[in-house]
Amino acid sequence: MTGLFRCSLGSIPAGIHAAPGAMHGLVNSPLGLVLLLNLFMLGVSRMRSLIFAAAAQGIILSGLLMVIEPQCDGLVICIALLTVLIKGVVIPRMLLKALRDAKIKREVEPLIGFLPSMLLGATGTAAAIVFATNLPMTVSPPSTLIIPASFSTILTGFLLLTTRYKAITQVIGYLILENGIYIFGLLLVAAVPFLVELGILLDLFVGIFVVSIIIHHINETFSSLDTRRLTALKE
Repeated sequence: MTGLFRCSLGSIPAGIHAAPGAMHGLVNSPLGLVLLLNLFMLGVSRMRSLIFAAAAQGIILSGLLMVIEPQCDGLVICIALLTVLIKGVVIPRMLLKALRDAKIKREVEPLIGFLPSMLLGATGTAAAIVFATNLPMTVSPPSTLIIPASFSTILTGFLLLTTRYKAITQVIGYLILENGIYIFGLLLVAAVPFLVELGILLDLFVGIFVVSIIIHHINETFSSLDTRRLTALKE
């Protein structure tokens, strides 16, 4: 999601005008946690752990803008809290309920194994760091890790979407993919009105809600959440 809030400071956030060492440290710490969570999600097979890791990443990212740009009004804070509620509480609870209904615990036999997935994620992160280092920027970003963390998170979501067979894991991949887009949007905070961002957040919530219903029906029909079973619906 491109950015999340609109701060009342003008066209360019103050954090982009000047990014002192202390600011870099405050932003790099949560982004470092995001990168570690990416590798963890690629290497874990337990579904509950995957859901909790995605929720933790959403909560971290929801509060990240407050570190980058603390001079935000009350409305922005309310939207941040709403984002934490949706990404950190509502969506994880929906996924956990789907998990209990389906009575599954682990992702079994992924298209790409867990260790190779972690290696791909680590390689992608290293490539993103090299790419970001050579990327020309007209202004100094709040953190040198924003672009690498964005690309790494997008890659993580893409790998979860394409290399896992359980429908719940693919939903989480979609959620992580959106987190990566959001991180990149931190560079464009002042460019997008917050109402647009709130609409995107609502779309995400509705999308997860609809997919949860689909997951329920898949489980009732096939007694499995393996998306490969959907080929049985072909005429």
